[in-house]
Amino acid sequence: MALSKVDFNNINVTPAASKALKFNSAADGFETGDLGGNMVLLSTATASSSATIDITSGIDSTYKEYQIHFTSIHPATDSTKFTCQFDTGTNTSYNQAITSTFFRAAQDESATTDFGYKTAEDQAQGTAFQTLTGTIGNGNDESCAGILHLFDPASTTSVKHFMGRAQGYTHNNYAIDEFVAGYINTTTAITRIRFKFASGNIDAGTFKLYGIL
Repeated sequence: MALSKVDFNNINVTPAASKALKFNSAADGFETGDLGGNMVLLSTATASSSATIDITSGIDSTYKEYQIHFTSIHPATDSTKFTCQFDTGTNTSYNQAITSTFFRAAQDESATTDFGYKTAEDQAQGTAFQTLTGTIGNGNDESCAGILHLFDPASTTSVKHFMGRAQGYTHNNYAIDEFVAGYINTTTAITRIRFKFASGNIDAGTFKLYGIL
C-alpha cells in the first residue's frame, strides 16, 4: 500500500555519501539513491597553485559518457592556453595520439571579431596536450570555464571520442567561445585525464567529474 502520510521523525534509512533520500519503487518506504536527472557527481577537485589537475579515478566502465565541468579556471601566468591530455593508466605520460578539430568565435571590447577553424590548435595523430582555450589572461577578472565530454572510455574495441566547449576572457580582452572534437587513437581503456596550462600553474578553479546515466 502506498504511503499517505510521512512521519519524518521515524525514517530509518542508513545515510550514504552523495545520495538522496527518496521513495522506493513500490512507494511504500524509503531508500537512498541517485536523485533523478541523468548526471551523477563522482568527484570534485580544486586547484590552488597546481601544476596540473589529474583525474585518476572514477573513469571506468560504469558509464558510457563522462563529463568534466571546469569553472573559474585562473592561470598564474599571463597569456597561456588551457589544455588536456588522456592516459590509459599504464603510465603517467599523458601522451595519447589525438586527431582533432578546433573552432573559435571571439569578439573583443572594440567589436573586433574572429571566427573560424584554427589549424594551430588541432592535431593529426599528435601526442601533445590538446588545446581547450585560447590564451587566457591572469588578471583578477580573467578566467575560463567549460565542459569536456569523454565517450565510452572503457571500450577495448574502438577509439575514444571526446568533445569540449569552453568560454574565456583572454589576455587581450576577447570573449571567446571555442569548440574542440576528436578521438584518442587507442583501443585500450582511457582511465585518466590531466588538465594544465601551457605554461605556469593553475592558480585557482574547480573541476567536477560526472557520470552520465
